[in-house]
Amino acid sequence: MLNNKDIRKELQGASVISDKVIQHIHEEGWLKIWVPKKYGGLGYRFEEGLKALFGWAETDGSFGWMLTLCAGANYFSRNIKPEVAKLLFSNSKVCFGGSGMIGGTAEKQNNTYIINGLWNFATGAPHLTHFTLNAKITVNGQVITDNSDNEIIHSFIVPKEQAKVIPNWKSMGMKASGTYSFTIENVVVNEDYSFVYNHFFTNDILDNIPFRVFADLTLLVNYLGIASHFIEEAELIRPQISFKSFEDSVERHLDKVLNITREVENLLSENREISEEKQNEIHTYGVELIQQLSNQILTVYTQLGIKATETDSAVYQVFCDYFTATMHSNFRPSADDLDFSF
Repeated sequence: MLNNKDIRKELQGASVISDKVIQHIHEEGWLKIWVPKKYGGLGYRFEEGLKALFGWAETDGSFGWMLTLCAGANYFSRNIKPEVAKLLFSNSKVCFGGSGMIGGTAEKQNNTYIINGLWNFATGAPHLTHFTLNAKITVNGQVITDNSDNEIIHSFIVPKEQAKVIPNWKSMGMKASGTYSFTIENVVVNEDYSFVYNHFFTNDILDNIPFRVFADLTLLVNYLGIASHFIEEAELIRPQISFKSFEDSVERHLDKVLNITREVENLLSENREISEEKQNEIHTYGVELIQQLSNQILTVYTQLGIKATETDSAVYQVFCDYFTATMHSNFRPSADDLDFSF
């Protein structure tokens, strides 16, 4: 049994999440927080899950990111046929993960597809049992479209043995997250292992949370968790400086995120939709919060002195993790709205 201190020690300066930590993750069932209990998952409510994500990110950035993205991929247990979900998740160590990009094609042949392509940024790649991917559907090599002339996209689940991992992660942070590219060449996948994001075979409140809201809030608690860890390490370097206002701000914004989560769950429990206006409000809050948080982390970092630049220091690792994670396009404001003068 590992505690947070043990996990941090394992991952300080690490380039991969250790087998010891992965084993602990499986023992706790953390990859299955969004998997329904009927499939052997933990079946967390949204708020409960976000609290867990915050704690994991606060422990270590790569650790929290890998758990968030892979548990998020295991969420697709809800989108696949129940008999397939039961079969896949009968394995206590099942771990989905992949890329949100459309990186290849799926040539339809009766009830199977032939998958080919390259996908980037598959977090947790060294630990996955199955890769998830999005591909354009083709027939006789031609991309097919719907009635609105939009390309038809399906998602697929492919066993790790049929994918080739390309260990090409060179970013300054999240070094242990295992965020690699992968290719698939002429792999035949039965249509039972394909799915569509917004089509569910389960009937839970979690199914009805708009994907945009789910993505926004799961990322926000990660950033807040990493920020909480950052200020903890900053205090160790400069204990004479009071960072209490930073800590209070993290706590206040975490409370706000959890309040939003409860509001979303309450609306859905009353069979009410999350309006486009509400979704935009949540997203705008996220964009503004990350801008403010990033500026404050930079301000704190400039107060820590040369020790904070030592590449083997904990505070440097957390700093790099945060600014790597926030390069995710989700909350990036338009450059047209920014003033770069000084």
